Amino acid sequence: MDTVTLNAIWQDLSMMGPEIAQALLETALMLGLGLAAALLLGGPLGIVLYLTRPGQLFAHRGLHGVLGWLVNLVRSFPFIILMVSLVPLTRLIVGSTIGPVAASVPLAFAAIPYFARLVEQTLREIPRGVIEAAEAMGASPWQIIRKVLLGEARAGLISSLTILTISFLSYTAVAGVVGGGGIGDLAIRYGYYRFQTDVMVAMVLLLVIIVQVIQYIGNRLAHRLDKR
Repeated sequence: MDTVTLNAIWQDLSMMGPEIAQALLETALMLGLGLAAALLLGGPLGIVLYLTRPGQLFAHRGLHGVLGWLVNLVRSFPFIILMVSLVPLTRLIVGSTIGPVAASVPLAFAAIPYFARLVEQTLREIPRGVIEAAEAMGASPWQIIRKVLLGEARAGLISSLTILTISFLSYTAVAGVVGGGGIGDLAIRYGYYRFQTDVMVAMVLLLVIIVQVIQYIGNRLAHRLDKR
């Protein structure tokens, strides 16, 4: 690729600067709303899944089975099908099915059970002896949850959140194709429909950079919080 071609590509991308910035904001909005729902609802759901397992503090086979079935049910839906299925609910909540806020509704529905399973799996890695020691010392259930479970699992939870963030970054690209906006929408509109391959390549490279930054930050935080 000669210098003239590279200059032409750079000029095209420079002219698209405002659109790229807007796409980044839309992607950040979708991802932020989806992750917020995962933390606020998926996190507690994962804790409940763990605590209601046989042998745990609030063991309840029936509740655990129902919650586990619901989590698996939502996770079994391909994201594009989940988006279409939730169109009526999205319109009811947001008033529209177009735009990043509307796209965040199915993203949130997908993120909640996904993160719940990650939280449950992370908590299961805590040695049972640690919990039994806290119980023997007279710790209340709330103290065990807050100081033992969440305290011991901090690094693992950060790693789980990092995995969730990177996975759902790709989901925002899918959401963009069906009206959510963002980087995926920009890549398809210019790279596919208008045959501007340079734009698609640039958007892919942008996503790669974002993933690398998220993974680096997640690894650093997890390492800092790891007690081992």
